[in-house]
Amino acid sequence: MLVGVFYFPTDYGIAIDELAQALEARGFDSLFVCEHTHIPVSRRTPFPGGGGLPRRYAHTHDPFVALSFAAAATRTLKLGTGIALIPQRDPIITAKSVASLDHLSNGRFIFAMGGGWNVEEMENHGARYDTRFKLLRERVLAMKALWTEEAAEFHGDFVDFDPVWLYPKPKQKPHPPLFLGGETDHTVKRVVEFCDGWFPRPRAGWEPRTAAARLRHAALAAGRDPASLSITVFRAPADAAALAPYREAGIARVLLEVPDLGRDETLRVLDRYAPLVAG
Repeated sequence: MLVGVFYFPTDYGIAIDELAQALEARGFDSLFVCEHTHIPVSRRTPFPGGGGLPRRYAHTHDPFVALSFAAAATRTLKLGTGIALIPQRDPIITAKSVASLDHLSNGRFIFAMGGGWNVEEMENHGARYDTRFKLLRERVLAMKALWTEEAAEFHGDFVDFDPVWLYPKPKQKPHPPLFLGGETDHTVKRVVEFCDGWFPRPRAGWEPRTAAARLRHAALAAGRDPASLSITVFRAPADAAALAPYREAGIARVLLEVPDLGRDETLRVLDRYAPLVAG
């Protein structure tokens, strides 16, 4: 089982290139960064975690810019979005960013994405909460066409363009791995339909073996080979005993949380996590 981390790449935390180098030196598999384009002052949408919205949500760098710095500072570390908010992203520009980062990093990018939770945030981008997953699906399918076809076109309810050329193509073929965040049965069905993996959070009642079985059964029901899909768990417990069931269930990767602290505090956290990499 691979062990990576996720991080809100803030303007006040450890520099992203230094974090990436520290992770690679300690043998971590990957660095995933979270995304919020902005945070509306309105708090009409409550924070899913309860209480006030943490400071880090409003202070994130653009994920592709941040990961470009991480890519330039490393050689083997996998680089991912965790998660990119697709309803808030133009599919052509995002396809270009994905392909460019994957090409320049020599095929190290992993594209984990989701629909988002902040209603006001997505409305500022012209997206609606009740149709966000229909929009996400079309944008993902359109991006897959842009990455894999020489003269790509797409015609849907939300995305519509005639044949276009988009280069570079991603280094990974046919494209970087696509992961979808969420825990519902609808999420699992979408993973099986148009993604390469599932990106769940271990919420109350979540159990690794049951989760792996859910994905396998959904794949078989859709006529897809379960071996073509994997699971990366977001915010996994940073404890060897707690992670043992994840290994036993065949979870491919777990991501531990890196807090939005300064350099020295963050490096101490990585040192505490490092024994889990070899575990």
